Amino acid sequence: MKALVLARWTHLRPFDHSAQRQLVPVANQPVLFLGLEAVRKAGISETAIVVGRDDRAVREAVGTGAAFGLDVTYIYQDAPLGLAHSVLIARDYLGDDDFLLHLGDTVILDGFDGLVKEFKRRGRPDAMVLVGGAQDTADHGVASVDELGNVTALTNGPGEGGGEVPLVGAYVFTPAIHQAVLCTKPNWRREREITRAVSWLAVNGGTVRAHVAEGYWKNIALVDDLLDCNREVLSRIDPVIRGDVDDASELLGPVLVDAGASVRGSRVVGPAVIGVGATVVDSAIGPYTSIDADCDIRSSTIESSIVLAGASLRGVGPVRDSLIGRDARVRSDAGGARLILGDHSQILLQRRELAGPQTEVTL
Repeated sequence: MKALVLARWTHLRPFDHSAQRQLVPVANQPVLFLGLEAVRKAGISETAIVVGRDDRAVREAVGTGAAFGLDVTYIYQDAPLGLAHSVLIARDYLGDDDFLLHLGDTVILDGFDGLVKEFKRRGRPDAMVLVGGAQDTADHGVASVDELGNVTALTNGPGEGGGEVPLVGAYVFTPAIHQAVLCTKPNWRREREITRAVSWLAVNGGTVRAHVAEGYWKNIALVDDLLDCNREVLSRIDPVIRGDVDDASELLGPVLVDAGASVRGSRVVGPAVIGVGATVVDSAIGPYTSIDADCDIRSSTIESSIVLAGASLRGVGPVRDSLIGRDARVRSDAGGARLILGDHSQILLQRRELAGPQTEVTL
């Protein structure tokens, strides 16, 4: 079995010009890396990553895949023409092998092992669709599933029938999917939809089964999705101290202080991660906060937030439920703030500019 992982054409605002969703980190690890590690744990090594015009960052981050125990091939998609189009252009690579298709901007913390094992146990149905349990389907594509677990149709948005469950963002296919892709027409946006191809299989004699995802999963489409996922991943970490923590500091709960990091005169409440080479001085961090590599945090209070690599905060806080971009610079003599700052932003918060104790700023 091979894997086809999508890492193209999707960005997380306000990071449209500098970072794809798949490379924005949770607990200091890019979302894409979580998916690649799950691929390996499912026993798959041959993996193709579909990339778009901004592929350099993905190629540099993943390389040959050796760090993940994978043999990675890159397939270039020159326009965002749909998930089924990704399967179409990967046809030569996939050959006649079964394959796992994973949307690289979806985090599935319990991985693909159960999905792959169920696919094999069920005798290799033409398609096996990973679905969520009973929950709101308003923001998801859905699968219509009968009482026997057979999928009768897929749609990109919520339908009106019974037995609908949300699509999680992973599938296992036999080579039968290739005919289905060719037999379905693109939509009005010229996109080839995987939902149409799977529905074609279901109504043309193919076997399509649903497998319910166990545990936590989240599609990373918005900042709040990312923050929620960060909280969940952090809740699973073990306390580890690889860096330097002085006697004037206090660590409470599961806190990871990575190599080269320095914590001085500060209080860190876990779960929290202080990244490689980061400096935290006279500050209060956490819980549910990720401080990425080479950040410089001084005289600040941050909780339930993500601070990306190289950012600097001085005299800021309390900052809550915030995402601060790479190399952003924030100084303040003001009260609390909620910050969603794009990469390389600079902001100075002064007390006279604030309308109240909480201000939300997006740059």
